[in-house]
Amino acid sequence: MQKIKSLMARQGLRSPQESVHDLSPIENLRIPSKEELRESREEQTDPQAQQEIINSIEEVYFSSDSFDIVKYELERLPPVLSLQELEEYRDKLKQQQAAVSKKVADLILEKQPAYVEELERVTSLQTGLQLAAVICANGRRHLNIAKEGFTQTSLGLLANQRKRQLLIGLLKSLRTIKTLQRTDVRLSEMLEEEDYPGAIQLCLECQKAASTFKHYSCISELNSKLQDTLEQIEEQLDVALSKICKNFDISHYTKVQQAYRLLGKTQTAMDQLHMHFTQAIHNTVFQVVLGYVELCAGNTDTKFQKLQYKDLCTHITSDSYIPCLADLCKALWEVMLSYYRTMQWHENHDQDETATVSSVSDGSNVIGTEENSFDRSYVKKKLEHGLSRIWQDVQLKVKTYLLGTDLSNFKYDDFIFVLDVISRLMQVGEEFCGSKSEVLQESIRKQSVNYFKTYHRTRLEELRMFLENETWELCPVKSSFSILQLHEFKFMEQSRSPSVSPSKQPASAISTAVTLFEQYCNGGNPFEIQADSKDDETEDVLASNGYESDEQEKSAYQEYDSDSDVPEELKRDYVDEQTGDAPMKSVSRETLRSRKRSDYNLNKVNAPILTNTTLNVVRLVGKYMQMMNILKPIAFDVIHFMSQLFDYYLYAVYTFFGRNDTFESTGLGLSSSRLRTTLNRIQESLIDLEVSADPAGTLTAAEERKEKVPSPHLSHLVVLTSGNSLYGLAERVVATESLVFLAEQFEFLQPHLDAVMPAAKKPFLQQFYSQTVSTASELRKPVYWIVAAKAIDYEQMLLLMTNVKWDVKEIMSQHNVYVDALLKEFEEFNRRLNEVSKRVRIPLPVSNILWEHCIRLANRTLVEGYANVKKCSNEGRALMQLDFQQFLMKLEKLTDIRPIPDKEFVETYIKAYYLTENDMERWIKEHREYSTKHLTNLVNVCLGSHINKKARQKLLAAIDDIDRPKR
Repeated sequence: MQKIKSLMARQGLRSPQESVHDLSPIENLRIPSKEELRESREEQTDPQAQQEIINSIEEVYFSSDSFDIVKYELERLPPVLSLQELEEYRDKLKQQQAAVSKKVADLILEKQPAYVEELERVTSLQTGLQLAAVICANGRRHLNIAKEGFTQTSLGLLANQRKRQLLIGLLKSLRTIKTLQRTDVRLSEMLEEEDYPGAIQLCLECQKAASTFKHYSCISELNSKLQDTLEQIEEQLDVALSKICKNFDISHYTKVQQAYRLLGKTQTAMDQLHMHFTQAIHNTVFQVVLGYVELCAGNTDTKFQKLQYKDLCTHITSDSYIPCLADLCKALWEVMLSYYRTMQWHENHDQDETATVSSVSDGSNVIGTEENSFDRSYVKKKLEHGLSRIWQDVQLKVKTYLLGTDLSNFKYDDFIFVLDVISRLMQVGEEFCGSKSEVLQESIRKQSVNYFKTYHRTRLEELRMFLENETWELCPVKSSFSILQLHEFKFMEQSRSPSVSPSKQPASAISTAVTLFEQYCNGGNPFEIQADSKDDETEDVLASNGYESDEQEKSAYQEYDSDSDVPEELKRDYVDEQTGDAPMKSVSRETLRSRKRSDYNLNKVNAPILTNTTLNVVRLVGKYMQMMNILKPIAFDVIHFMSQLFDYYLYAVYTFFGRNDTFESTGLGLSSSRLRTTLNRIQESLIDLEVSADPAGTLTAAEERKEKVPSPHLSHLVVLTSGNSLYGLAERVVATESLVFLAEQFEFLQPHLDAVMPAAKKPFLQQFYSQTVSTASELRKPVYWIVAAKAIDYEQMLLLMTNVKWDVKEIMSQHNVYVDALLKEFEEFNRRLNEVSKRVRIPLPVSNILWEHCIRLANRTLVEGYANVKKCSNEGRALMQLDFQQFLMKLEKLTDIRPIPDKEFVETYIKAYYLTENDMERWIKEHREYSTKHLTNLVNVCLGSHINKKARQKLLAAIDDIDRPKR
């Protein structure tokens, strides 16, 4: 700038050479003098040589302006100075300087026109600046004139107008602020009206308005107040959300969901909702149980409120257990129903929202739609996951309640009701989330097994008491009697209304009926119906000998119609045990006299033969199956106990009427090996043969004995020694045939038992039926053998046969007296059999077995009598055949049994007398059904007729060989 100013101050332009001298203060480079320039031009005129000189200058001279040339050159001097070298070096430097100076002068001369032009521009700029200074001075003068031309009043008006506009805006702001200050009152009113969406909308609008006026100090306080109000609304909203858990209301829940959506906390609301449901389950069960505990305690002691739920459940009494369980399930049902209706609301809401979005497709709302879709997806997954969580909580609470009380001493009705409630609850769980309720099943299984062991033990003791007091009188029932008519078996009927509990309703009916949630969605409670129906559909099932009031069952036990063949004895014995009165209908004596019986039938219709004890066992089986139908996991235990009922009944009938060591030793195979095995198994596993417990016995032995039952004893009222009654034949028939009837009922129930039996345990069921149930009819043989053995005097017949002379010399045409005596015994047996049939219908298989036993014993007695003969001729053998043929001819008129049992046994023995030595030896080896006595006597009698002594010794040796293995 100093250079420019110095140029502007000059009066005229100078020569370029002078101008160059004027620049000397600016440049750091010394300008050569005219003489030097002239010398240099004279010396160096060659540009190329001059450029080479410039190029030879060291680079350090061009490094920077601060470079000290003198210092540099002095430092380069050698230690030993030489004048000549210094002069030469000086000349070199001068040449370089001259070259540089010439180069600079040439450049200055080259740029001089540009310098002159720039200098003219600077002069022009100075002129423009002087003109601008004049204009500024004129502007200031005009401003002073304007200031003097306007008055202070005019400017005041303008200022006031502007101020007025500002105040109007301020007034609007103040009114808005005043409105904001009063919104808390309206918010409180809206919260009281439960208009949560409106309250939140208003609060958010207020917050938005407050942010507009945040520059006011009062607004900052209002903003914090609105934030507190919003938090208060959220708290009240959370309380409102918790109310949904116990009593779902569509309008209420819709408001709550809208409010959470406005807050942008839909997912948070769902998390809170699940927490509230969990809390609702805990609080509900605790309050229900606490109420019953305090009610039973009879005081308002607050110590129960401090107990844990698990400990609280142990204070429930037996009397309050069932009503508390019902109320507990009712309350939990309300919670689960609320959850179900919550899911329904979201499903319907999602469908409506999806339809709305699809109908209005706008690209500007794509982001908002994606967010809503994500929220819906989150809510749906959360609700679906919450199903199993809620049900798991319910199961755990009910499990704790179930295991808190020992149910082993409950009445059967009460325990069945508990099972019904739990079964209904498990049905609710399956419909709620598809759960198999393993927790509930395991807990109720534990209680059931515990209860069932105690219950079964008591029932076995009752069965023993009934058997020991049973007089084995016929219980009259109609021929159409079926166990399905009993109340205990009504659960097996196929037609049931939907309101019946699962234990009384088949699976097919459940599958086709509406779900419980659909049925009770708008009101009612499935556990209320079950509780109400308890009195209507159950009876006093523990009244083992009573007849229930059900019309269908009463008809099963009522007296036969007037045209039935009922004897007078049964009419006197049958009394309605419920009322204590004799039945209204009776059979006239004329009808009894005029009736026609056939083959020992009591009446025209073959009514089942059973006793009150049989009915009691059938009832117990029905109760066991009812419990098993409700709780299938304990099916094996129940069926095992059911088998023990049948085992004990079979063992009792055998012990009372079939056990006789004398007749068992005859070796006639009266008891099959399967029957003997079954009886031995029952005796070892079920019968307690010890009279009193051994104090010194081990604990294990005591436990084993606890599972057993003492052997029953026949009632002293049952007489089995009277010949007139055929040694208790009526009682034997009732006992044995009632056992057969019981076996038939078990056969009828086998498909039902097989259906619920676990696959791993089915071999036990098959073994029970093949080795125990099927042996019931086999018990007839040993029972009726005793009657057959005593009914006819076989000893008297043997005495009469010893008086007969068998070594006659001529063929006789008249049979012996013992045949007539034996036939008279059979006639008397037939007469007494007819007398017994007046009391009890004797089924055809029974009469056939009796006749078979009697005939078999008579034939064996005949062989025994023939084996006692000392001497016998061929004519004597012919007489034996005549006697036997006479016996058969007369016997065939008394009985219809064909062929006659053991007919060949007698005929073969008689004909063996005629055999030769060789034939007899072969015959002896082939016919081992005869005893050693029979065979020995046959050989001895043949001695002297057609067998010599040597042959006799040979035959006796053969007999001894046959008998040796037996010994």
